[in-house]
Amino acid sequence: MTILILGLVLFLGVHSTRILADGWRTATIGRIGESPWKGLYSVLSIAGFALLIWGYGLARQQPVVLWTPPRGMNHLASLLTAVAFVLLAAAYVPGNQIKSKLHHPMVLGVKTWALAHLLANGNLADVLLFGAFLVWAVFSFSAARRRDRAAGTVYLAGHASRTAITVVAGLVAWAVFAVWLHAPLIGVRPV
Repeated sequence: MTILILGLVLFLGVHSTRILADGWRTATIGRIGESPWKGLYSVLSIAGFALLIWGYGLARQQPVVLWTPPRGMNHLASLLTAVAFVLLAAAYVPGNQIKSKLHHPMVLGVKTWALAHLLANGNLADVLLFGAFLVWAVFSFSAARRRDRAAGTVYLAGHASRTAITVVAGLVAWAVFAVWLHAPLIGVRPV
């Protein structure tokens, strides 16, 4: 469990600089430059992610069961994860109505993904992993909305055609991951 916790602290810690220390982040970028900042950020993120994956794999070998999810939660989790994939796609497809309305769909996608997995899993490692991501996403979304208000950020209206592309792209990505990739990468067949 220690490696999982270390990975979570490193990965989510790096991703929390805009939440907890935006002024420090801006000053550091000004002092060392944007490219070195991105390089350091990337190296620490990759290291944290690697520790997180390794630690989660180790923790799953000796599961500590906290509860057994009710029947059907895996189906609800699958549905919510499809929504999360659409939200993730909305972060990258320009001019879609989802981003126009929600402003930070990637973080909302992380929230949805984490909640889905908390509903379907009752082991301690699952609660640590998905609970940490859910808490991070709640604070990240709130901080992003505060930054938007302070900066007077205006999101342009989206187009229905771009929104349709977003939804299709998200659902196709979800289907590919759920049907072909989740089992070999994670060890669980969700559908």
